[in-house]
Amino acid sequence: MPQSHEPQGVSTAGQPPVGEDQPRRRFLTSASGAAMAGGLLGAYGTLGVMLGRFVYPASGSARGWLFVCTVDALAPGMAMDFTSPAGARVVVARQGTGDTADDFLALSSVCPHLGCRVHWESQQDRFFCPCHNGVFDRDGNPVSGPPQAASQSLIRFPLKVENGLLYLEAPFETLVAGPAADTTPSCESGHGGRSVSGPAADSQQTGVA
Repeated sequence: MPQSHEPQGVSTAGQPPVGEDQPRRRFLTSASGAAMAGGLLGAYGTLGVMLGRFVYPASGSARGWLFVCTVDALAPGMAMDFTSPAGARVVVARQGTGDTADDFLALSSVCPHLGCRVHWESQQDRFFCPCHNGVFDRDGNPVSGPPQAASQSLIRFPLKVENGLLYLEAPFETLVAGPAADTTPSCESGHGGRSVSGPAADSQQTGVA
């Protein structure tokens, strides 16, 4: 009888032939790599979306009219600081003697140069940043100092007057959550600025610098 060359005590039942497991290994390696690449793409895609929303905020973001003060509470030549629920800092100045929105101006009180606070100087008919002597005209356009050199203007906020009440249009939302705004009412007392359809905002009337 012919003798078998199979080693005794070693069973080959159920084992794939030599070389048959190579495609399976390559498949598992490719699948693992694809899964890792998909995870990385998903993470970077989410980061890209968040960055895009920060750099280019959606045009449909919630905006609304915020109550600033009664028209009579802000005398001609006076200005007041106002903070919206989203944290926007605004200086509201009364430049005219009438009772319409054209007699008021609302500009960002944050200097675009290095973020210092600007204030209205009625005697000089200008907005002034004391940090680096930045000067803006009554419309927020740069006149001298670093803002003028960089052509940086103050951001302007729309205003309207209804029934003797002054309103400012500003975003209701912010990308970065922060502490709640001061909800103390009554701008005549130097604080307040209540939102029509949102939380209250802080405002403070200031005299001529």
